[in-house]
Amino acid sequence: MKSIKYFLIIAIAIVTVSCDSKKETSKINFNILQLNDVYEIAPIQGGKFGGMARVETVHQELLKEDKNTMLVLAGDFLNPSLIGTMKVNGSRVRGKQMVEVMNAMNFDLVAFGNHEFDLSYTNLQERLNESKFDWISANVLHNVDGKHEYFHKIVNGEKKSLKDSFIKEFKNEDGTTLKVGFISVCIPSNPRSYVYYGDMYKEIERSYNDIKDKVDVVIGLTHASITQDKKIAEMLPNVPLIMGGHEHTNSYDKVGEVIITKADANAKTVYIHRFEYDPTTKKVEFKSELKKINDQILPDEKVNVVVEKWQKVLNNKIQDIVPNPYEVIYKATIPLDARETPIRTVQTNMGDIITKAMSFAYDNKVDCALVNGGSVRIDDELEGDVNIVDIFRVLPYGGAILKVDIKGSLLKEVLDYGLKSVGTGAYLQRYNVKKAGEEWVINGKVIEDKKVYKVAFSDYLLRGLDIPMLSDKNPGVLNVYKPESSELSFDIRKAVIEFLKENK
Repeated sequence: MKSIKYFLIIAIAIVTVSCDSKKETSKINFNILQLNDVYEIAPIQGGKFGGMARVETVHQELLKEDKNTMLVLAGDFLNPSLIGTMKVNGSRVRGKQMVEVMNAMNFDLVAFGNHEFDLSYTNLQERLNESKFDWISANVLHNVDGKHEYFHKIVNGEKKSLKDSFIKEFKNEDGTTLKVGFISVCIPSNPRSYVYYGDMYKEIERSYNDIKDKVDVVIGLTHASITQDKKIAEMLPNVPLIMGGHEHTNSYDKVGEVIITKADANAKTVYIHRFEYDPTTKKVEFKSELKKINDQILPDEKVNVVVEKWQKVLNNKIQDIVPNPYEVIYKATIPLDARETPIRTVQTNMGDIITKAMSFAYDNKVDCALVNGGSVRIDDELEGDVNIVDIFRVLPYGGAILKVDIKGSLLKEVLDYGLKSVGTGAYLQRYNVKKAGEEWVINGKVIEDKKVYKVAFSDYLLRGLDIPMLSDKNPGVLNVYKPESSELSFDIRKAVIEFLKENK
């Protein structure tokens, strides 16, 4: 009898161990490789950082580690870029190079970022059609004559509507499946006539409620400010991770039990998230690793072929303008801030350099220099070795520096308008002019209404597009000097390059 009981106890123990073992093997692991705010396909800053072919090497390593691996990007990749401004076969590239590289990398999912809407609707539609990956956003819709509908792409001649969420199914070796839902919103900071922005918070909450019962886990892939992401985290406490974009410096924040991660812009870093989901307890655990993308990582050969193709286009085009585009001209021990939000909000050190260079181009024989923040398109910081191509990335549209004789009354009006335009492209970066109390001052003297001042302006400003009263048709503009092609002031980029060489 004792032997029978002993046998039963052993049998039960074996079954228990077997069940525990089965529970352990039924856990599902998956990885997500996160990027955000990537504008350059090739390594930057002398080849030291970034590079999409290097990212692909990391991607392939993760796929070998676990076939359940996703590659995602949290918005901002179609613009701005220097290559994007180039013309190929009569048409500007406008992000085509990025989509081609991302297709070669087999991206799974992207969120709309505000810079995607820098493109015209026609150009954006072309990029959507070319893309082989999925796009999501709950709050951006296509505005068609006042009616709002999802953006779409044409696939094999058929119209395929984009969605506000995405579901990915992962499968374990034993056949156990896991459904992961993704939700997204985009910051409404780039108004365009063809875009309708819904309320970010209402739409992401709606999107979450629509998908949460269809999946096992919901993850955020957003393009919003960190303040907005934190509010979303408070609203949706059951979302374990929000992979964010918009900011360009890596960050790791926790709100309640929600983790918010952002990598560095231009793939200087990426986030690797390794997940484990237990279908028995319904709990998900994950660890996040911030990985540097630098010259210690060999580029993936297949993706590098595509990158090199587009770099050849860039090099051919840029050498028409400057003979040695990768010459190091300056060492930035303090990062030069050319990010979109600061350059359109406050005076930055990059703004100082550009406007000083504008004065330098006229042998400093102007009273002050002004450039609109919207002319600066890199939306990034420059640090370490700065080369000529970097300056072209900062000011991809170039343009002449004009020397303008302008009445003090109009100059004050222009300066006031620029100051009130904080947060927009009309905000002015300035040299040798500042606000002192209620007055504008040049060289310690208050600007006089009737006095005529010589001011270096970017040629774009004189078109009256950003600052309506500033054009050669205004009677307060007495004379406009337009430089010849042989002069340093003919191209603002060349002026900045020569200025930095002088101040290396």
